[in-house]
Amino acid sequence: MSSKRNVMAVTILGKEYRIGCDPDSEEVLIKVARFLDARMKEIRGTGKVNGTERIAVMAALNIANELLASEHNADMEVSSANKRIRALRERIEVALNDNAQLGL
Repeated sequence: MSSKRNVMAVTILGKEYRIGCDPDSEEVLIKVARFLDARMKEIRGTGKVNGTERIAVMAALNIANELLASEHNADMEVSSANKRIRALRERIEVALNDNAQLGL
């Protein structure tokens, strides 16, 4: 059983690239290519970076930085949620203990 892969054409900075992808990933590939194209055009538009390869590297670095920052923020949110959960557990345990002592 082999999965058939489609070849999609995407355009990034005016250049067409043919990319193989699973049939159920076509929409995602198009969305990702448009995102990358927009980011690279944004970088090219600053006039500070010349050359497609350099623009691609800068876009990759910016996107990777945003991803890592997002992961860090998610980790911080999880840590904060865990602290709140521990505090709530402690409050519940205190309330249950107080309630149990009142019943004696």
